[in-house]
Amino acid sequence: MNEAARVAALTLDGVERRYGRGETTVEVLNGASLELSPGQSVALIAPSGAGKSTLLHLAGLLERPDAGEVKVGGAATSTMSDDKRTALRRTEIGFVYQFHHLLPEFSALENLVLPQMIAGLPRTRAAARARELLAYLGLAQRESHRPAELSGGEQQRVAIARAVANGPRVLLADEPTGNLDPKTADHVFATLAALVKASGLAALIATHNMDLAARMDRRVTIRDGHIKEMD
Repeated sequence: MNEAARVAALTLDGVERRYGRGETTVEVLNGASLELSPGQSVALIAPSGAGKSTLLHLAGLLERPDAGEVKVGGAATSTMSDDKRTALRRTEIGFVYQFHHLLPEFSALENLVLPQMIAGLPRTRAAARARELLAYLGLAQRESHRPAELSGGEQQRVAIARAVANGPRVLLADEPTGNLDPKTADHVFATLAALVKASGLAALIATHNMDLAARMDRRVTIRDGHIKEMD
């Protein structure tokens, strides 16, 4: 096994997160720990208010923990400057949400090219990578279409392609199929799972869909501020 395969893609080590102060303090996470390996998909199943969004925000470097450490590819992030965290998030972490958040005035191809160019890739290379991803997700014939001209499932597949366009190490998804009908959700999840395996991404996917969760490598939940493995 090479060194890259041994290093965890994402590590949460005893993270704590609380909001408010004094008697109004709400402790959301209290020593939560989780490790994701490259190529592994983990389902995050938790009721509303348990801390699911907070966990994803910490993992995605959108918030800092009050204690503990978040590591991306083995690199500790707690003492990084905001600029370094932003740069790391841009290159190492991809996000997919329940709603696709595509830029409506741009085509599917342009929605993938733009984040790559922001990361410093020349337009020609960015376009080539975008076309490769769209083809892999069965959207080669839709690259010139704007989001309004795409179905819900197609829009979400474009959003997935955009999330991995910069070749991130970690993919974080918050109910990525929650806005889709069951058949479309199944198709979108299948393409997402195949992409995770093919690219070696580590994926943490929050979902209430137990059928989809059962198809992932692991299932975890949040209980009393801790992350617990599920059967």
